[in-house]
Amino acid sequence: MAKLFTKEQLPHLHSTRDSRDRLDLLTENVPVGAVRLRADRIIYHPGDSAAKHYHLGCHHVFAILEGEGLICTPVGSQRLRAGMAAVIAPEEIHWFENDSNANFKFVEFWAPPPVKTIWLTDDI
Repeated sequence: MAKLFTKEQLPHLHSTRDSRDRLDLLTENVPVGAVRLRADRIIYHPGDSAAKHYHLGCHHVFAILEGEGLICTPVGSQRLRAGMAAVIAPEEIHWFENDSNANFKFVEFWAPPPVKTIWLTDDI
């Protein structure tokens, strides 16, 4: 039988590293027993950006739901819009910027869940 959750039943976290808004969809905090996949719903508000980081041991997939923003890597930036998807390879440095006047909303998936996330503080 499918397990159903309302938005109010899911863990809602505000990042300690940036101003994004995160709703856990499939994590260790959501009791469904999933061990090979993780997922969150993320909202970057106008002007928000994330710290540069990378994940050990997983692919990171983004399905853009609403708005637009930039996915950035040391090679450059690409514009993401609603309906698009992006894939980041394991250990690929990346971050997001919402340079628009509207919320930038997406679902992010990790497969398998990352062994560790490395947050970078120096310029690349």
